[in-house]
Amino acid sequence: MPREETTRTTTPTTESTPAPNAGFRPVPEPEPRGSRVSGATTRAWTTRAWTTRLLVVGLVLTALNLRPAITSLGALLEEVRQRLGMSGSVAGLLTSVPPLCFAVFGVMAPRLARRFGPAAVVCSGMAAIAAGLAIRPYAGSTAAFLAASALALMGIAVSNVLMPVIVKRWFPDRVGTMTGLYSMALALGTSAAAAVTVPLTGALGGDWRSGLSVWALLAAVAVLPWLPLVGDRGARSAAQPPDRTEPASGQPSRAPQAQAPTLRIARSRTAWALAVFFGLQATAAYITMGWMAQIFRDAGVPAGKAGLLLAVTMVMGVPLAFVIPRLATRLPHQGPIVLVLGVCGLVGYAGLYLAPAAGSWAWALLLGVANCAFPLALTMVGMRARTGPGVAQLSAFAQSTGYLISIPGPLLVGVLYQSSGGWGLPIALMAGLMVPQMVVGYVAGRDRTVEDEAAR
Repeated sequence: MPREETTRTTTPTTESTPAPNAGFRPVPEPEPRGSRVSGATTRAWTTRAWTTRLLVVGLVLTALNLRPAITSLGALLEEVRQRLGMSGSVAGLLTSVPPLCFAVFGVMAPRLARRFGPAAVVCSGMAAIAAGLAIRPYAGSTAAFLAASALALMGIAVSNVLMPVIVKRWFPDRVGTMTGLYSMALALGTSAAAAVTVPLTGALGGDWRSGLSVWALLAAVAVLPWLPLVGDRGARSAAQPPDRTEPASGQPSRAPQAQAPTLRIARSRTAWALAVFFGLQATAAYITMGWMAQIFRDAGVPAGKAGLLLAVTMVMGVPLAFVIPRLATRLPHQGPIVLVLGVCGLVGYAGLYLAPAAGSWAWALLLGVANCAFPLALTMVGMRARTGPGVAQLSAFAQSTGYLISIPGPLLVGVLYQSSGGWGLPIALMAGLMVPQMVVGYVAGRDRTVEDEAAR
């Protein structure tokens, strides 16, 4: 039978029971009329409903802000280079700065979440994105521009890691649905920033600074839904097992709270497989964002059409990012989805090599499907750990390790292109990397948990 969208229910209650504000529980039986508990129950459920709505809005707005800092810069990179006097090599390094920041800052997210609560960390992350995007267009030097970009990327990094944690904690029976929702919003933000930044710059008077800084407004709006959740006890404990020892009176219990031990995550084969899978799919995504339009242009495709083809590839993630996670949570093994996405990527690369201009629309669509390995990886992070702390550690490990793996890819493609004078070797590299991506993704898709493997 199809697998339900739930986390594993064979674990102890202290680890897997949904949080009080999960928002997806049956309405309790009404208390007798005149009972003093009835008003308190009604107020409690009203609070939970509003908390759930805030979380959904916060997840969507956060996801919309996780890529515009990168794709909006790509649209105006030539103007930025001329204004700041960047050399070609420095501009090329900009394509590797995002995964480097994601790897360095992402590993800090679980520790920050344990100390301040995931909601507070994500709220601060959105504020960092807004500040970085507002400052960097007006930086007077390359160093200041990179520093402001790093501030924004730091906010993106910690929010990247904590999204699966928040979904696992507050929506344990809707992991696929909620992962699909914010993955779809992430893809929408990615493609919108790439497609809209240039015309938006023209509408704002042609100043590239305005075209870049306008995205700070979207990040500032994303701060608002998290503010009421910053001091919430449920938010603070989202990276920890829920405390079931609190008495009905509402006074804190003096019984010791169960603390989940820190996992030796590096002992888990599944964690390593998921980290490598995440890194290889990120490599493919950054190569696509950085170089695919140039491949089409070198094949004789007009510049306008090449940009549109890239937008088509990016926008494919909007519907599929919602469908794939829901499908993944219904399967006992996500390996078949990994293989289907990988085959689409291999066919797309073969098309780019054999007939890049003649079948350009087909190759753009196929590569857009292949890039949907990202929401699948996020979904598997939520499924391969049993507890909230386990998801936090696995998310940090997989994303930090994965982004480190992805750093050399775009640079290596540029080196091969320059040294060979064509796209044969770079495309061969892209296709070659797809094979191990399929292998490790198949391994990561097995029905295992990192807690069990780390314990062994």
